[in-house]
Amino acid sequence: MNLFGMMETSGSAMEAERMRAEVVAANMANAETTRTASGEPYHRQHVVFAADRDNGSGSSGFLRSLAAASEDASPGAASSALLPALNLSGSGLSGSGLPGSASISTGVHIAQVVADPSPPLKRYDPGHPDAGPDGYVSYPDINPLTEMVDLMGATRAYGLNGSAVQAEKGMISSALEIAKT
Repeated sequence: MNLFGMMETSGSAMEAERMRAEVVAANMANAETTRTASGEPYHRQHVVFAADRDNGSGSSGFLRSLAAASEDASPGAASSALLPALNLSGSGLSGSGLPGSASISTGVHIAQVVADPSPPLKRYDPGHPDAGPDGYVSYPDINPLTEMVDLMGATRAYGLNGSAVQAEKGMISSALEIAKT
């Protein structure tokens, strides 16, 4: 892989980590959502990463993956509303790789956003408008500590990939300086 391919790989990883951070933010924002459009409590979302392969499909394969993920999301889940709102230009999401190397990993993409299958938490609150006949309200099974750790991981990975891009830019600048002399 050349230096520009390394930049594309880091760029695709940054895009995936940004999406991961947005999904975590949506989870945190909906931690107390007891009723969605489908009438169920919000379900925590998980992001599933997959390696990009340079198979000639370019970034359209990435966008097809995201479209499939939004179609596969469960009704009432925030991922179907979240994915179309993202600015997915597709630039820098596929690697150039080496000629004839169709199986070289050239980055990462979001394979899908899936709803957590865990059952909702039941809390006794008979005065709540969403309380059942037994007085219990179903809340999403979202632990703020878990979400914060996931957000910190996404932020850290994004920052490290940004540092890798800066280092690669420095290597290219140094190579150009050497070529001048």
